[in-house]
Amino acid sequence: MATDWFPLWLSLRVAAVATLLSLAAGLWAGWWLAKPPFRGRTLLHSAVNLPLVLPPTVLGYYLLVLLGQNSPIGRFYEWIFGAPLLFTWQAAVVAAFLYSAPLVAQSVRLALESLDPHWERAAQSLGATGWSVFAHITLPLTWRPVLAAAVLAFARSLGEFGVTLMIAGNLPGRTQTLAVAVYDATERGQGAAARMLVLVISAAALAALWAAGRLSARQAV
Repeated sequence: MATDWFPLWLSLRVAAVATLLSLAAGLWAGWWLAKPPFRGRTLLHSAVNLPLVLPPTVLGYYLLVLLGQNSPIGRFYEWIFGAPLLFTWQAAVVAAFLYSAPLVAQSVRLALESLDPHWERAAQSLGATGWSVFAHITLPLTWRPVLAAAVLAFARSLGEFGVTLMIAGNLPGRTQTLAVAVYDATERGQGAAARMLVLVISAAALAALWAAGRLSARQAV
């Protein structure tokens, strides 16, 4: 039986979009978390990491309620795009984003905290402020760990399963990602297809870990 490669292409698209969103959100959250202690910092840190500790079923339930057609967010999305968000590939992006954004935020925080503050102070003494310092000084000096975090976020997005199954479903040719396809092939007793998909996602994860490791090693040098 020929292997259906749609889940691979869909997973790559979902992971790419989720990684871009995670990078944007992670840079913002990591920047705030790396700032000197402020009121609400602990709450922000807890909120950023919450998706990593909640069971996928709980996260999936929250999203079903928040993004459903009867919710304000769901109705607004349908008004903008003309179709519901749930059980679409875009819903799979939301699921992947939830699990990848915290990884980026924490990596950005650690990278910023390890940065010599004299560089930023020198830029500020020359008149640069706020996001100008971050964009022209901080980010160029920390791009390796940030890129490593983005690579890991991409790999994490490829393998997201629980929340994806709940809010995007298992619709072959529409929302069936790699992880869901492995589950579906196993349930149907299609061992050859399951093994092929498992090898593909394992190879992608290994390549991502290798790339992230290389970037981290060069940063340490």
